Amino acid sequence: MGIRRRLPHKPAGGGDGPRVQASDALPLPIRHTNKFFSGLFMAALYFLMCRWREKVRTSTPLHLLTLHEILALVCLIASLIYLISFFGISYVQSSISSHDEIEDNVDEEQRHRHSHRFPPVQGAPTPPPTPCPLLVEIPESKIPSFCPNDEDEEIVRSVVAGEIPSYILESKLGDCRRAAGVRREALKRMTGRAMEGLPLDGFDYEAILGQCCEMPVGYVTLPVGIAGPLVLDGMSYYLPMATTEGCLVASTNRGCKAISMSGGAESVVHQDAMTRAPVVSLPSIRRAADLKFFVEDPANFDTLATVFNRSSRFGRLQGIHCSLAGRNVYLRFSCRTGDAMGMNMVSKGVQNVLEYLWGDFPDMHVISISGNYCSDKKSAAVNWIEGRGKSVVCGATIKEEVVEKVLKTTVSALIELNTAKNLVGSAVAGSLGGFNAHASNIVSAIFIATGQDPAQNVESSQCLTLFERDGKDLYVSVSMPCIEVGTVGGGTQLAAQAACLELLGVKGAGLETPGSNSRRLASIIAGAVLAGELSLMSALASGQLVKSHMKYNRSSRDIAKAAV
Repeated sequence: MGIRRRLPHKPAGGGDGPRVQASDALPLPIRHTNKFFSGLFMAALYFLMCRWREKVRTSTPLHLLTLHEILALVCLIASLIYLISFFGISYVQSSISSHDEIEDNVDEEQRHRHSHRFPPVQGAPTPPPTPCPLLVEIPESKIPSFCPNDEDEEIVRSVVAGEIPSYILESKLGDCRRAAGVRREALKRMTGRAMEGLPLDGFDYEAILGQCCEMPVGYVTLPVGIAGPLVLDGMSYYLPMATTEGCLVASTNRGCKAISMSGGAESVVHQDAMTRAPVVSLPSIRRAADLKFFVEDPANFDTLATVFNRSSRFGRLQGIHCSLAGRNVYLRFSCRTGDAMGMNMVSKGVQNVLEYLWGDFPDMHVISISGNYCSDKKSAAVNWIEGRGKSVVCGATIKEEVVEKVLKTTVSALIELNTAKNLVGSAVAGSLGGFNAHASNIVSAIFIATGQDPAQNVESSQCLTLFERDGKDLYVSVSMPCIEVGTVGGGTQLAAQAACLELLGVKGAGLETPGSNSRRLASIIAGAVLAGELSLMSALASGQLVKSHMKYNRSSRDIAKAAV
């Protein structure tokens, strides 16, 4: 990749003469010209507004203009054209021109003294200007921390001193890559740590501005492995998995092979509803109960749904369930959100309903738009029982010969292990939605690869894995009541994540019906979990887990270092 740099200013015609600027053609210095036209614009505008008000008061036609009004109108248009054409660039130039003049004079004096003390060597080539490290892209090279001639040096010093907040660099500089470089240099000076292993170049910082990450200083690279094909509902999918856990992709790939050799898996999305639950307070428990009865009354649902649905083309209210805790009411709204994960969409609809309810309950006090009864990014029984996001069940019949040849175990051993581990063992541990072997491994890997919110892995990984005998074969299923995914918005718009969604055929909004792509993605994740559960349980049943991890999950470099 080539080096990108901002070239230094060169005087016109070469040499060390003064810089020639477009504003030098003006009869007055640019700062005086700007002040003149700004004053002219305001004076002309004020005069015309006063004349217009007088004409309205005296019922004089506005199109009848006097000589003074014509002159004022010409001045207004001329000054407006000047300000629009030149104000942005020229004002910045005029604001820094005084500093440039001082610096140029100092540099000229220093060059003059230097030339007398050290005359130039005849025939010696002029060294090229040193590129600024914050504006240079040099892959796999150590970037120097600071260039003395760097125009960003003053900004870096201001950030370090706290004079310029780090979070306004993007808007101040107008260049997201440059802002990240300045912020990173300031961070190095404040902490004394350069973070040399964290990449800075090669990322589109414009894509995350205002939606994915604030105050970036680089990006973390993760390997993406491919498992599959997974045959699901008559179609084949190759699964992108971003992970640093060795053996995970290989294990999931083996599960996909077993499923494909047995004819594939099938899935059903039996519920699709994102939730948001505000908490409100009323003066008494009776008033709190009145609100609950009003909201849950079927006669009022259509009205509340109409109010809710105004917030989005795709947000459609499915239901409201209320719970009382003293004088507090927790209202759990369930809503379809199309192909978006939908938290923001639901929140806007909830806000509309709360404003509507104030008409009938003016004594209602909204404590928070989220009261944790949703429940978002937390393991909760309400999600396990009622569901949140996409509720999916996926299952497959694995032939006995496939269990023995591919998975290296037996049907009876798998059923016994599942009962003892996933069912009884999880119950002994008091698990909430954790009746599985390692669903979160697969969910996290696909979430990161496809731009989902990794924190929602908490509830999305709630899973019940069942192994049952089907004649001489094995029937395996996973029930996942709250897979929270989307194919539009958030991290799904980043290039790498969008490429992974494209691989699965679910990038962007669904062309069939709103939400079809996000529901398909939820089914694919459930199918991947099915494959992962099948393979890990087989490794445990056959006693191959430790051997597999020693082979795939240990770094030979680390082992060599430890041996020394």
